[in-house]
Amino acid sequence: MRYEFIAPCHFGLEACTKREINDLGYDISEVSDGKVSFWGDEEALCRANINLRTAERVLLKAGEFEARSFEELFEATRAIPWENYIPEDGRFWVTKASSIKSKLFSPSDIQSVMKKAMVERLKEKYHSSYFRETGAEYALRVFLHKDKVTVGIDTSGPSLHKRGYRKLTAKAPITETLAAALIMLTPWRGDRILVDPFCGSGTFPIEAAMMAMNMAPGGERSFVSCHWDNIIPKKFWYDAYDEAKDMEKSLLEVKEVCDIQGYDLDGGIIAAARENARLAGVEELIHFQKRDVAMLSHPKKYGFIITNPPYGERLEDKKDLPALYGKLGERFSQLEDWSMYVISAYDEAERYIGRKADKNRKIYNGMMKTYFYSFLGKKPPKRHETKE
Repeated sequence: MRYEFIAPCHFGLEACTKREINDLGYDISEVSDGKVSFWGDEEALCRANINLRTAERVLLKAGEFEARSFEELFEATRAIPWENYIPEDGRFWVTKASSIKSKLFSPSDIQSVMKKAMVERLKEKYHSSYFRETGAEYALRVFLHKDKVTVGIDTSGPSLHKRGYRKLTAKAPITETLAAALIMLTPWRGDRILVDPFCGSGTFPIEAAMMAMNMAPGGERSFVSCHWDNIIPKKFWYDAYDEAKDMEKSLLEVKEVCDIQGYDLDGGIIAAARENARLAGVEELIHFQKRDVAMLSHPKKYGFIITNPPYGERLEDKKDLPALYGKLGERFSQLEDWSMYVISAYDEAERYIGRKADKNRKIYNGMMKTYFYSFLGKKPPKRHETKE
């Protein structure tokens, strides 16, 4: 059956999610702020959850309509054929409602009205006045924008950034989905050098290593829709997991060309990063070390620094930032033909790095406005195949 799906993603990074969906072979229906919609079947639902690195979750679009009053919201919600999605024992609720520039703006009221409308529809269709709700979960996410209501059923469960490997985190971690998207914005590939001198719990190096392996980010976790036997036969899930495993490169093959390194001053955090990498199955591809940014060096050319240095969120930490960013800029200037990509909320980052970025992009890391600064080095010469 053909469905429309919605993949919410980081605001400003929709192009990365769109590219991933295109690479999976699905047609894009719409790209808007913070989400990408696409067409697909039951197989698409499974493959998108398992393979998308930059999406926050995958929603099955159940309906879209305009509503300027709670009466309109109730009637339009009741008109959706919920019996096609939710079995009689299904557990269903509106887990989140967000409203922008709409007459209806109270999330709790929107949630309550929509739940009542769903109950009324299902009572009529299942000839029942009571639902035990002991079966699989069907959680709705609802978006109101200029009075247009978009209704999606969450197929993922816990957010897709929860790959399952990050048991231990640093003080200011970057999410796995954001790290993957930022790496995708650079020309880095698995056979190029990558160093993160402020690696924290290892998210950038681990995501990069998984990309080098072509390892599916959701290959080792389950999703709430794995239990939707009324919509997706189990075979689709088995096939999608098997396909992802078959696409993975061998560790031996990747190890020969991979040079990924992560440093941090905190030995405890480095131990946590190593454990996270072990849980992700990529510990053999990353060299983690307790090391100051002042010791950053590499003998080879054309490498990449991709990093999330401290921003000075606490006032007392701000005084350390000029020296820290200055040292990062100094060490970068000593690396031959390297490129550097820095995500930071520190508004003096370029000044102390000592160079204006070639590009910068505004990115929201949670609710915090940050910039992704690109300091571009020379491109390596093209590899020419030798003729026999």
